[in-house]
Amino acid sequence: MLDKIKGKLIVSCQALENEPLYGSHIMRKMAKAAKEGGAVAIRANGYNDIVAIKEETGLPVIGLIKKDYNNCDVYITPTVNEIDELILANCEIIAMDATNRCHPDNMSLEEKLNRIHKAGLLAMADISTYEEALYAQSIGFDLVSTTLSGYTPYSPQLEGPDIELVKRLVSNLDIPVIAEGRITTIDELKEIKNLNPFSIVIGSAITRPQLITKKFADIYNV
Repeated sequence: MLDKIKGKLIVSCQALENEPLYGSHIMRKMAKAAKEGGAVAIRANGYNDIVAIKEETGLPVIGLIKKDYNNCDVYITPTVNEIDELILANCEIIAMDATNRCHPDNMSLEEKLNRIHKAGLLAMADISTYEEALYAQSIGFDLVSTTLSGYTPYSPQLEGPDIELVKRLVSNLDIPVIAEGRITTIDELKEIKNLNPFSIVIGSAITRPQLITKKFADIYNV
């Protein structure tokens, strides 16, 4: 699995319930378009989307489930219930929040990680800081992704990608580093690529047309 994504582009195809493209019948076509454009894997949210995307494209999927729990900021695969659902969805990699924040269940990251590995799947740690990535590596995560940098109150609040975090992780971690988060231009992609991460994920810049349109409209409609 890791050989398939090394040095290649992964596209995140996600739409939440309040977004125009919500629905697995749409996301499967979005993923097909991403595949035709050169994506080698898809990051997808939810059982139905994952199953539909795998059926449509045959590509490997990094699966997650976004779910809100009361009194908890963690929402990317936050409990073992979502892990079990993702195992049933047959995705190759399960992504989960591995930040240093309150999780809504009483299971440790290690216990959740063991559950994923017991099912024969790889586990990706979505982190926001260098220290969180080190901890994720120490307990046995297979990959780390910079997904949540800028989305925790204690990580750098940047407009663009966290280039320094990617650079530091690539230089010091022994497990694959996936660069993800606010990569919106070709120049940013080139700058990240030069840091030699294991792979790069692009999401909103490709698959959220309402945000792409807004960038142009904000300049033109003045």
